[in-house]
Amino acid sequence: MKLAKNLERLGTETAFSVLAEAKKLEAQGKEMIHLGLGQPDFKTPKHIADAAKKAIDDGHHGYVLANGTLECRQAVTRKIKTLYNKEVSPERVMIMPGGKPTMYFAISMIGEPGSEIIHPTPGFPIYESMINYTGAKAIPYDLTEDKDLQFDPEKILSLITDKTRLLILINPNNPTGSFVEKSKIDFLAEGLKKHPHVAILSDEIYSRQIYDGKEMPTFFNYPDLQDRLIVLDGWSKAYSMTGWRMGWSVWPEKLIPHITKLAINSFSCVNAPSQFAGIAALDGPDEPIHEMMKKFDERRKLIHKGLNDLPGVTCSMPGGAFYAFPNVSGTGMNGSEFSKKCMHEAGVAIVPGTAFGKTSIDYVRFSFAASRDNIQKALEKISKMLK
Repeated sequence: MKLAKNLERLGTETAFSVLAEAKKLEAQGKEMIHLGLGQPDFKTPKHIADAAKKAIDDGHHGYVLANGTLECRQAVTRKIKTLYNKEVSPERVMIMPGGKPTMYFAISMIGEPGSEIIHPTPGFPIYESMINYTGAKAIPYDLTEDKDLQFDPEKILSLITDKTRLLILINPNNPTGSFVEKSKIDFLAEGLKKHPHVAILSDEIYSRQIYDGKEMPTFFNYPDLQDRLIVLDGWSKAYSMTGWRMGWSVWPEKLIPHITKLAINSFSCVNAPSQFAGIAALDGPDEPIHEMMKKFDERRKLIHKGLNDLPGVTCSMPGGAFYAFPNVSGTGMNGSEFSKKCMHEAGVAIVPGTAFGKTSIDYVRFSFAASRDNIQKALEKISKMLK
């Protein structure tokens, strides 16, 4: 059969390939510590799971609206009001089966041959994959090591041309764990006022996972940009709900009819019981998040020190999310070689930096969403391997 040419431009998420290879080695009897996937090792809080169980028992198992139940969308707007003191209409909210549909739909809707989309590198790989898939030109901006893997707002603004359709931002960043504070976001937002033809996709999925008491500089803070702003967030990371496939996004009103049609044409609606769980998460207590963050912070400090103690490895302190992104070139290996050696010799699964962008050849990503014991054991195994 003959397939569409654009399939050749579609990439993938290497973290899942790493997982598959690690599982294959485990099946052969090799012990493996998984520090590849960005998946919290905590259980979904009980009150959230109980809400889904009750929804099933109460008979909520039919179709719902393509954009999500009104009750779930209202819960999202209440949380935005609580966190950021911003009013958002529930009509601008879309409930999605995870975060990726927002990426997929936003880029599909805006990107086409002859257009340009600006994105971070290193960055979550689906962004560049989808840009290439649409035929748009991917314009990367580097997160540089001398800036603790943060972006330079002046550099981003310098990349904008009359062909630019969309700017993608990830803060806190996956894979680097870097966090950009409000002063830089203010500068960028002010500069974007001069480019009204550029839409903004702000990936804020790690907005509840920021360290050292710092606050999230959400793009909801900039009213002049709301008519071209898409904000991506969800339940997966903050509430340890990765397998529930629950995300939400806020869109400009003029795009809602288009995004609703895309939802109807693809997944119809998000399953009803999960939306009851989503409401319970957003309206419920934040103590489970705070408890998880205490443990993530301990793991962050442990892995940061442990990686910098390894010969030939240097690592910036992560400011958000649960990733460390060390430079391993001092070991005499590039990131791919280091990752392969870690898996096959040390029994530690991590992701090479090139999975997140071609410029990250000397880097690897460690997820510290695993237990302290596993992180400590992994560091000891890698230290032994390097010696």
